[in-house]
Amino acid sequence: MGHKKDPAHKVRIQVLRRMPPEKRLQAALELSDLTSRLFIQGLKKRFPHLSHEEFKRILRERLDKCHNRNY
Repeated sequence: MGHKKDPAHKVRIQVLRRMPPEKRLQAALELSDLTSRLFIQGLKKRFPHLSHEEFKRILRERLDKCHNRNY
C-alpha cells in the first residue's frame, strides 16, 4: 500500500472503511495469497536448478526467517 503522503492513500483508506468486515477480510486474504504466490515465483526464478525437495527446504527456511524475526 502507499504512504500517508501518497494522495491515493487517503482514498484507499476511505474505500476500506466503507467495506463490510467480510469484504475487508476477503481482500486481506486475497492480498496474502498473491504475496505468497509472488514470493514463491521469485524464489523459483532465483533457484530454477533446485529439485522439488531442495526448493521446499529453501522455501521453509525463508518463511521461517519472515515469521521469526527478532524486533
